[in-house]
Amino acid sequence: MRHSLLTDQKLQGMESAALCRHFAGSDEPDDQLSAAIGYALDSVDQSGLQTHPLDVAEILRRLNVDRQTLIATLLIPAVFAHRITHEQMTQQFGEVVARLTENVSSLVRRRFETPTARPEQAERLRRMLLAMVDDVRAVLIKLAFRLQNLRIAAKKDDPENHLLAQETLDVIAPLANRLGIGSLKWEMEDLSLRILKPEAYRAIANGLDANRSAREAYVDNFTRELEAALRSDGIQARVSGRPKHIYSIWRKMQKKQLELEDLTDLRATRVIVDDLSTCYTALGIVHNRWPHLPREFDDYIANPKDNGYQSLHTAVIGPEGKVVEVQIRTRAMHEFAELGVAAHWRYKEGGREDQALNRAIASLRQLLESDGDDQNLLEDFQSEVLHQRVFVLTPQGEVLDLPAGATPLDFAYSVHTEVGHRCRGAKVDGRIVPLTYRLRSGQRVEILTTRDGGPSRDWLNPNLGYLRTSRARNKARSWFRQQNHEEHLANGRNLLDRECQRLGLTQVDHDDLAMRLGYRRSEDMLVALGAGDLTTGQVAQKLQVDGTPSPPVLRARKRPVNDGVPSGGGDIHIRGVGGLLTSLANCCSPVPGDAIIGFITRGKGVSVHRRDCVNILHLPDDKHSRLIAVSWGEEAPTQAVDLLLEAQDRPGLLRDISNVFANANVNLLAVQTRTNPVDRGVHMELTAEVESLSQLSGLFDRIQSLPNIYSVRRRSSIASARH
Repeated sequence: MRHSLLTDQKLQGMESAALCRHFAGSDEPDDQLSAAIGYALDSVDQSGLQTHPLDVAEILRRLNVDRQTLIATLLIPAVFAHRITHEQMTQQFGEVVARLTENVSSLVRRRFETPTARPEQAERLRRMLLAMVDDVRAVLIKLAFRLQNLRIAAKKDDPENHLLAQETLDVIAPLANRLGIGSLKWEMEDLSLRILKPEAYRAIANGLDANRSAREAYVDNFTRELEAALRSDGIQARVSGRPKHIYSIWRKMQKKQLELEDLTDLRATRVIVDDLSTCYTALGIVHNRWPHLPREFDDYIANPKDNGYQSLHTAVIGPEGKVVEVQIRTRAMHEFAELGVAAHWRYKEGGREDQALNRAIASLRQLLESDGDDQNLLEDFQSEVLHQRVFVLTPQGEVLDLPAGATPLDFAYSVHTEVGHRCRGAKVDGRIVPLTYRLRSGQRVEILTTRDGGPSRDWLNPNLGYLRTSRARNKARSWFRQQNHEEHLANGRNLLDRECQRLGLTQVDHDDLAMRLGYRRSEDMLVALGAGDLTTGQVAQKLQVDGTPSPPVLRARKRPVNDGVPSGGGDIHIRGVGGLLTSLANCCSPVPGDAIIGFITRGKGVSVHRRDCVNILHLPDDKHSRLIAVSWGEEAPTQAVDLLLEAQDRPGLLRDISNVFANANVNLLAVQTRTNPVDRGVHMELTAEVESLSQLSGLFDRIQSLPNIYSVRRRSSIASARH
C-alpha cells in the first residue's frame, strides 16, 4: 500500500483495517469509515493535494471530532480526483456527509491552499465564515489542512511559503482563536514564525533550551509547593508546568522591546480542579501564600472570552523574587480551552459548550452582515479577533461586552442603532468625556442624545478615532447610504475636491482613480464617498503613485539641493539610464507619492518636478525633449512639505497643533505664524516631514478636528520659478 506524502509515522505501514480501528477508536467494524479510508488511499495520488488526508484526519481525531467530520476529510481527495459524485456520496454516506464534503472542498481547493497576496485573503475569509455558518466542521477541516501544510512548509526553504505563513497569522490563526482551538492556534503561529523569521525563532528556541533545566527545576519546585498547599486545604488538583509558546514569547519581546533574558513570565503553572467553586478557593490559597500582581489578574470565568474560553489568570512573586504565572480552571474548562468548538460534539446539547459555539458563530455572522467591502471585512475580523474585551455598564446596570479600545459611540450603537445615530455626548462615571474616549472595564456609561439628527461623517474617519467596532461603523454607513443619491454624488464630489485641494493636487483622473479603488465608474466612486462607504483616507492612499517602475530601471544617486539642505527625496528611479544626479525642484517640492517627472538640466543632473508643476505645464515646446520619466524608489523616505493653516486665535492653539504632529509621528521643521490684531485671525505657514500623501491626509484630518481651525492645505506650486 502506498501512502503518498504521508508524514505521520504512526499511520505509516498500517493496513486499511488497522487504520479503520485507529480512527474509529474501537474494534467494532465501521463500513462507512472503512470505505472513506479506501477512497482516500486510492485517490490521493491523483487529487493534486499537497497534504495526505490521513495526516489531516489524525489532527482532527486528536480534537475528538465526530466520525462524519473524519469521513468528509477522507473523501476530499476522491472529490478532487473525480472518483465520486454527489449522488454516490449521498447514497453511501448520507446527505450530511455529502454536503459537508463539498462545503470543505470549496475551502481546500488545490489553488486555495497556494499562498496569495493580501487582497485575496478577504474573499477567502468570507468563504470560511459562510461555511462556518452552515456547518462549523467545514472550517475545522480547513484549519487542520492548513496546519499540516505548515508542518510540511516549515521543512522546506521556499520563498512562497512566506505568503502561506503570513496569511496564517493574518487570518487562519485568528479564526482558530475565535473558535477556541488553542492546540491548533499555537502550533500554527509557531510554525509561521519559524517560516517568516527563522533566525528569531531559532534564537528564542536556543535561548529556552539553554535555560530549560534551571527553569524547569524552579517550576517543578513551585508546583510541588503549590500542590502541597492545596492538599493541606483539602483540595485535590492536578498542578503542572505550562509550556510557553515561541510565538507568544516573540510577540511580547517585540511589544515591550525586551530581550529573552529580560522577560519575567517564562515560568508558568496550571491548576486543574473538579468544580467551579474550587477554582476561587484555589485562587485564594495562591494569593495568601505568595504576593500577587493585581494588574496581572484576569477573571475569564465570570467574563468569558468571545470564543467561550474560561479560566482564572494571575501572577505571583514566587521564591527568589521570580514571577510565576498561574492559571486555574476546571477539567471541562481545560478541555474546552484546548479543543474549542471541536469539543461541542462530546457534550449533550444545551450545555455551556453549545452556548459558546453559538456565540462564536453569532459574533462572526455579524461580520458577514457588514455592508463594507472585502478589505474592510478583513480588517474588522483581525481587529476584533486579536484584541481583548472590556465590560462596561449601562445606567441601569446591564453589562455590555465591547472590544478593547471601544468608545462611547461604540457603546451607543451597541445599545440601539437610533441611540448611536442621535448620540451627541457621553458621561462616564458621571463625568462628561469626548466621544473618542477609550472605555475601561467596570465603567458606567450614559449616552446624551438629541431628538433629531444623524451621525457625523467624521465618525467614519479612522484617523479621528470615533468608532472602534465594525458593527457601529456599518450602522453609521447604512444611515448615509439611505440618503438621497444626488446628495451622495454632490457630497462625494465636494469631499474629493477638498481632499485634492488640501493635498495640492490639481490634475486627478477621476476614472483612473475609480478603477484603482475598485469602481467601474467615477460616479459610483463619488456616491460611495458621499455615502460614507469610502473614506478620504482610502482615496489618499490610491492617489499615491505606484512606486514600482517598469524595467529597465537604474537607481540614480541622491544630490543635495543648492541651499545645502538635503533634498530628502530619497532614491529616484531614472528609466533607461543610470548614474545621473538628481535633485528635487524647489518650485513644487514633490512629496513621495506625487506624480513626478524629470527635467534634464545643464550641468546639474535631473531636476524632479511634480507633473502638475506650473513650470512643467508651461514648458516651451523646444524643451519637451529634455523631459524624462522618473518614479519614486521602493522605500519612500520623508520629504519636507509646506502647509498653510487658517484659524481663529485662542489660548493653546499652537500647543494643540504641535501635539497633533507629535502624536502622528510627523517631524515639524518650521512654524511661522501671523495674527490679525483686528479679527484675531491666524495665518500659519508650517514645514513638516511626511512620508506619503496618505500620511499627509491623516494629518490634515487630525488638525481639522481641532477647535477654531478654518482650513489646512498643502502650499501650491510657486509660479515664479523658471528653468
